[in-house]
Amino acid sequence: MHEFLDQFDNLEKHTQWGIDVLEKYIKFVKERTEIELSYAKQLRNLSKKYQPKKNSKEEEEYRYTSTKAFLATLNEMNDYAGQHEVISENMTSLITGELTRYVQELKQERKSHFHDGRKAQQHIETCWKQLEASKRRFERDCKEADRAQQYFEKMDADINVTKADVEKARQQAQLRHQMAEDSKAEYSSTLQKFNSEQHDHYYTHIPNIFQKIQDMEERRIVRIGESMKTFADVDRQVIPIIGKCLDEITKAAESIDHKNDSQLVIEAFKSGFEPPGDIDFEDYTQPMKRTVSESSLSNSRGDGKSEPKFGGKSKGKLWPFIKKNKLSLKLGAGPEDFSNLPPEQRRKKLQQKVDELNKDIQKEMDQRDALTKMKDVYIKNPQMGDAASVDHRLAELAQNIEKLRLEVQKFEGWLAEVEGRLPMRTEQARRQSGLYEAQNTSAVNSCAQDRESPDGSYTEEQSQETEMKVPATDFDDEFDDEEPLPTIGTCKALYTFEGQNEGTISVAEGEMLYVIEEDKGDGWTRIRRNEDEEGYVPTSYVEVYLDKNAKGAMTYI
Repeated sequence: MHEFLDQFDNLEKHTQWGIDVLEKYIKFVKERTEIELSYAKQLRNLSKKYQPKKNSKEEEEYRYTSTKAFLATLNEMNDYAGQHEVISENMTSLITGELTRYVQELKQERKSHFHDGRKAQQHIETCWKQLEASKRRFERDCKEADRAQQYFEKMDADINVTKADVEKARQQAQLRHQMAEDSKAEYSSTLQKFNSEQHDHYYTHIPNIFQKIQDMEERRIVRIGESMKTFADVDRQVIPIIGKCLDEITKAAESIDHKNDSQLVIEAFKSGFEPPGDIDFEDYTQPMKRTVSESSLSNSRGDGKSEPKFGGKSKGKLWPFIKKNKLSLKLGAGPEDFSNLPPEQRRKKLQQKVDELNKDIQKEMDQRDALTKMKDVYIKNPQMGDAASVDHRLAELAQNIEKLRLEVQKFEGWLAEVEGRLPMRTEQARRQSGLYEAQNTSAVNSCAQDRESPDGSYTEEQSQETEMKVPATDFDDEFDDEEPLPTIGTCKALYTFEGQNEGTISVAEGEMLYVIEEDKGDGWTRIRRNEDEEGYVPTSYVEVYLDKNAKGAMTYI
């Protein structure tokens, strides 16, 4: 470092520049972390923006493999954003945080080193000033001694000067010579001391200080290099995870099955209608005997009233180009039994409704079981609570369960009709319900097809509806004359049941009744009170005694 002995100020400037470079790098990394955070936030917002909304139509669309793959892509992009947050966090903690602390330490160390350097410079300058002062004093004393010697010699040569003056001049000359000798000795000592201090300054103190500055500067350079390496390592550490995210996106894309998606569309929108039959030939050469084919879809609006027929293939099976569905949408929500939908769509809707009701029943039963257990605990340990306090809630749950079960029964009845199984409702009740729905505007589609002209428009005359209901009267009479179902046993009502829904019957606790149909697995038993009163009750509400001779052992109540 001897070549830098005269470059102390330049070294001070250079080390300050080094610190400025370090602070600039810290600022660069900090801005990078902010960009990573902003990018991660934008990615998360983007993923959230395109996520399907809960309980919306969009959620239903995500059953297709293509939309599932898109949803997987959104989720992976969310994880992808998380890795950029990791980059930001690691760079903040491992680079900006560490370097910021290091810069503060570096500034303190640099300040200390240059303080020691300035102190050493001041010390050598002080020694130099002392040497210069001693030298000037020695020079002055020597000149004073020479003048005193010359004055003595002059006085000694002058015969007019008294001996006393000569002696005085001689003593003055001797005094000056002695002072010059003392100054010489002091100058020599000061010079020797300065040379020693100067040697220590340039060969010991300053080199040590410069060496410390050099070590400090080299550590700074090494540290910024390590930080740059960490900068790359932080990115490299998340590459495998980012690669996994991209692999999952690729895997999701490869899982797209176009055949499966097409089949889902078919299942979702198939109507269950049969294709219409052939159109009958209409012979206009015999005007008096002309008939209109019931399956025709091309009759002109100007034709006369067509007489309804009950044996045609196409009755009640409208095709998508008919305007029935548009009308039902304009009128608002369809009927409760989804009778405005095609058969297959109706079956799906009814099955979905039954599943939802069964889930609700299970929730209510879980609450009931929990409260029952709590009541048992209260009974065994009265100090924990009053057992009677939960009775009201248990009664509410029982009523809720009963209502839900009745709803399930109602929808299962409609579902059974659609699937072609035995109806859950009596024929008389069904006919009454059909008459009501035909008159109700909310169920306009149940009768719209009877008033619809072949081109899809509606006539204003409703006399056909009345004519169509006439044959049903004879059918009612025949049905009423049928023999009642035989009894297969008896039952005892364990609880009171209020049969408020169609097809059910009310019973009182302890009442004895006849069983005419066992539980078919749907939780309902068909019973009879007398010849005119019969219906369904929950199986759990009665205790059944199957006995072939039960009818003879009991009279009507």
